[in-house]
Amino acid sequence: MGIVLVSHSPLLGAGVRELAGQLGEGVPVAVAAGTADGGIGTSYELIEAAVREADQGAGVVVLPDLGSAVLTARTVLADLAEPERVVLVDAPFVEGAVAAVVTASTGAALAEVVRSAQEARQANKF
Repeated sequence: MGIVLVSHSPLLGAGVRELAGQLGEGVPVAVAAGTADGGIGTSYELIEAAVREADQGAGVVVLPDLGSAVLTARTVLADLAEPERVVLVDAPFVEGAVAAVVTASTGAALAEVVRSAQEARQANKF
């Protein structure tokens, strides 16, 4: 199971990957953050490459940070040969990423990892 973090900010994407990666050992977490030249924004090509990088055969969960990241990721997913293996998830970026990685590290199936990321929206911080 692979996870793709789609962020407008390369620093934000890298930071969330660092955090999530420490909690879910062995789970491939790829980042598609910023534009090809390192600026703020999103990139079709970077998202497509990140999906390929994260795909280990069991599916890929894609977590976007903000609106246009969703739009760009949807465009990439629409062009995939097997879109059912790659799921764009509406979840909080940090909490969803952590939940997805931790759940994926247990060997859970794609649907369970998606559900875990979505349920992170309900987690109270205090």
